[in-house]
Amino acid sequence: MQRLQRSVFQRSSFIAATIRHKSRSSLPSRCSIHPKPTIIKQQPKTLFHNISRTFYTSRSAWESTVAFKLSDIGEGIKEVEVLEWYVNVGDTVEQFDNICEVQSDKASVTITSRYDGVITKQYYAVGDIAQVGDALVDIKVESEETATEDAAESSQEPTQDSAEPLTPEKIIPSSVESPAAVTSDKVLATPAVRHMAKSNNINLSLIQGTGKDGRVLKEDLLQHIDESTTSAVPKPPPSPKVVPLAEDKIEPIKGIRKAMFTSMTAALAIPAFGYNDEYDMTRMVELRKHLKKEVKHAIGGKLSFMPFIVKATSLALAKYPILNSQIDGQNLIYKADHNISLAVDTPDGLLVPSVKQVQNLTILEIAAELNRLQEAGLNNRLSPNDLAGGTFSLSNVGNLGGTYMRPVIFPPQVAIGALGRIQALPRFDHHDNVTKQHIMCVSWSGDHRVIEGATMARFSNELKHYLEDPGKMLLHLK
Repeated sequence: MQRLQRSVFQRSSFIAATIRHKSRSSLPSRCSIHPKPTIIKQQPKTLFHNISRTFYTSRSAWESTVAFKLSDIGEGIKEVEVLEWYVNVGDTVEQFDNICEVQSDKASVTITSRYDGVITKQYYAVGDIAQVGDALVDIKVESEETATEDAAESSQEPTQDSAEPLTPEKIIPSSVESPAAVTSDKVLATPAVRHMAKSNNINLSLIQGTGKDGRVLKEDLLQHIDESTTSAVPKPPPSPKVVPLAEDKIEPIKGIRKAMFTSMTAALAIPAFGYNDEYDMTRMVELRKHLKKEVKHAIGGKLSFMPFIVKATSLALAKYPILNSQIDGQNLIYKADHNISLAVDTPDGLLVPSVKQVQNLTILEIAAELNRLQEAGLNNRLSPNDLAGGTFSLSNVGNLGGTYMRPVIFPPQVAIGALGRIQALPRFDHHDNVTKQHIMCVSWSGDHRVIEGATMARFSNELKHYLEDPGKMLLHLK
């Protein structure tokens, strides 16, 4: 295309120069013939000059409209609900700009643009259901061929034989930045990283880059965001606003509740049994009180009992790995990682994110991850990865005031535990003296197809052993 443009331009320039040579007296005195016919100052607007401008400056002939489709989010998700639009028809968007937020049956996802252009059509309203592969919006963009030519022209040095001299009036500022690092305030980063930092209101100069010459990489920025999120103290859930219904209302089951509907329907096929016990958490209460200030200084958040319980659960699962297994048809898969899921009550329903590889984490690391998951759950920002891969579940009903309950197993897992609130109750000690003890009620459910009641009882006793004497956990921590 560039060769064709150059050929037409040279031919038009040569013909224009010949015409002026034959009728020099009829031309304005300010026009002159350059010694080389391809470099002409202030060419008259002849037919050939208009042809050359069509190739170099026209945009409308090369614009096209593309349908921006909902790509595969993963985890078997086939449809999503549109929660919010960040753009309207007529808005100009760039790459990585937010288009909309969608809610699947597992998590909410923010969809970003892959194009630079103008929104010409929206296919869905807020609350509509979109299928994977369907168009979300139409974007009027400059065609790839034109963008490629513009980039090639901007990178090519003008020569006397191929282009006319550039005057200030003819210089067109380029809107395409090089993918190489761009310096701003002495920080090296790619345009994509800069855009992500701008969207999250982050100063790149505060991030230590790990790339070449101190370049800030995407991984550095994501780690900074994770650390900032971890350091934030979780906010209490907002109190629901009660609005009495004037009449009956019918709404479809969708989103997170649809996933819960499907999962709990499958759980009805599991022949589950229950097992209950009481744990004396008196020493754990004293230990937490002793470590609270130090942990808050280390991770910037509060220390609850859950990090200790999650770590002790992992130690007990190492001794009874069948409780960390999953059923696959007629097979039982023993999972190597202890990805312990915790039920989180969110405004949109019950979610079960998991702390990954608990067996390799310290109690401090577990505490930081729990704070992050809780904050993300309350703000509807849990990712599909946060919700995937759980191998064993715990439900903390104690923060709502409950004691005992019958938890329902999440297939394909084979066991789940529910933790009641810790109460100060009178109990007899070993010398038959009535003492004040901090008691936590625990309820277990197991899949009786693969787990016996005795196995569940031994597992519960192992966990009880660690929580009632947390000092013994030190012997098994890695």
